[in-house]
Amino acid sequence: MNSFLESELTVLERAETAKFRVIPVPLERTVSYGAGTANGPAAIISASNELERLTNGSEPCAQGIKTEAPIDCTGALPSVMERIAKRTEAAVNAGKIPVTLGGEHSLSYGAVMGVARALKRPIGIVQIDAHADLRVAYQGNTHSHASVMHLLSQEGLKLAQFGVRALCQQEQDSRTKNGVFFKDAEELVVDNIHAVDLPDDFPQDIYVSFDVDGLDPSQMPATGTPVPGGLGYYQALRLVEHALQGRNCVGLDVVEFAPDGNAAWDFTAAQIVYRLMAAC
Repeated sequence: MNSFLESELTVLERAETAKFRVIPVPLERTVSYGAGTANGPAAIISASNELERLTNGSEPCAQGIKTEAPIDCTGALPSVMERIAKRTEAAVNAGKIPVTLGGEHSLSYGAVMGVARALKRPIGIVQIDAHADLRVAYQGNTHSHASVMHLLSQEGLKLAQFGVRALCQQEQDSRTKNGVFFKDAEELVVDNIHAVDLPDDFPQDIYVSFDVDGLDPSQMPATGTPVPGGLGYYQALRLVEHALQGRNCVGLDVVEFAPDGNAAWDFTAAQIVYRLMAAC
């Protein structure tokens, strides 16, 4: 099956009227440790067909899920980003919510910029991640997965980070310079925090970028750079759900999933995608 949750969807739920537009992006160009993110979207979609319709008390699929053709990830990275941006922009212009499946985290630049172009108003990014991704460049690449949030901050987008536990001084300085709101993993995990209020001036329109390495490797080892001391499954989801309360989810991505042959992790990634749909 080539569509997200295809096994459960009715003909009407797969139609053009569907609220959610799933956009597979098998991008793997700047990974710096483990590999395999190019296989992430297909594995998530395949595993999604084993999900139940009900998640956290609702059936997001009842509002419709349409899966589009994968993005062509060949050629120069700026060109790839523009292809992604055109897809998410088209989805938002049609009144839909783009759900981008990665693929490495660099893809979020194109996905977010497409949403921003369509809305033409401030957007805030809620990021679940082990890394701050605020390097100016990494290994000589400004479009690196480690630089994506730097690029978006330079575009003037507000950022709230949850679960970070690996960052350099340049990224720490960037947080201060760009007014990044954050609650890092050690505080969240040690104090068992599941809800954090966003600043009052944070934008009403929220884009969620969920890097699966934000979870602890005991719950998600199938990622390029698994970092110990991460968030729990329910903890990460509830942090996002709380952040979205009273705000609008205008798009989301789930990135850095690198399937390793254990179906448990495919299923976990697919369930994260579906639960995030339920929060929108």
